[in-house]
Amino acid sequence: MFIAKRRQKEGRQKMARIKVTGIQMECAGDKKKNLQKAVQLAEVAADRGAKAICLQELFNTLWFPKDVNRANFNLAEKADGEAVSTMQELARRIGAIIVAPFFEEDDGKYFNSAALIENDGTLLGVYRKVHIPELPLYQEQSYFSGGSEFPVFDTSIGKVGIQICWDNFYPEGARILALKGAQLVFAPAAAAFASQERWKTVLSANAATNGFYLFRTNRVGDEEKHNFYGESFCVDPHGQLIGEPSGPNEGLFEVDIDLTISGRARQDYPYIKYRRPELYGDIMDKN
Repeated sequence: MFIAKRRQKEGRQKMARIKVTGIQMECAGDKKKNLQKAVQLAEVAADRGAKAICLQELFNTLWFPKDVNRANFNLAEKADGEAVSTMQELARRIGAIIVAPFFEEDDGKYFNSAALIENDGTLLGVYRKVHIPELPLYQEQSYFSGGSEFPVFDTSIGKVGIQICWDNFYPEGARILALKGAQLVFAPAAAAFASQERWKTVLSANAATNGFYLFRTNRVGDEEKHNFYGESFCVDPHGQLIGEPSGPNEGLFEVDIDLTISGRARQDYPYIKYRRPELYGDIMDKN
């Protein structure tokens, strides 16, 4: 197991910092084993001082949307199912916020979701991936309905948003999170193939134009049709990469950040302040 630690460069004044950790892990076909591995890695992260922990997209299953198989719907859980309830107990025990992406079933509909759990174990809410791709080996529209909102959660560390994987490539969602005050946005992902440079470019642009941290946690490991490459990373509210990405191995990716930088970045570069929403009607054209 690797532990990649990144530290943001010091400013002129001493900053109050928090440690944020991503867990990138190899998954097996056994949900319980994946869940237990995530618990163990989160415990290590907490022992190292993590105050917020983000797991990867669909953290407790293999990447089943590689093809269409009705049996895969049996992997889904409700928001009060084993995956989320285990993470709630864990968050309470280790005193850290946890972002837990899971395959959600709710009233006969299915979602690619992420639970946001406070450090006392409270489930603050569930975000559902809004933009659902349909691509070779990413046949997600065969499984997931699209979410209908971009929530921002008030947490003990600050205002937090989530954008699962594909959602990060739609700037409208990132802007909505910024308008709601997000200081830190988690981006759990399941990226394979040669996509890392695109990810760094897009997330850096979203962070810089909206003035928040963007923290991406990606899967690792060889599965049947994918080689997930990891390379988790974090960019600051100026769009600058904090250190280097994590690498391709299972383990922890840590960064020390200061969420007050988000507010200062929005003051120094007031892109949001000088918007002209009365002119943006064209983006509502469905064509």
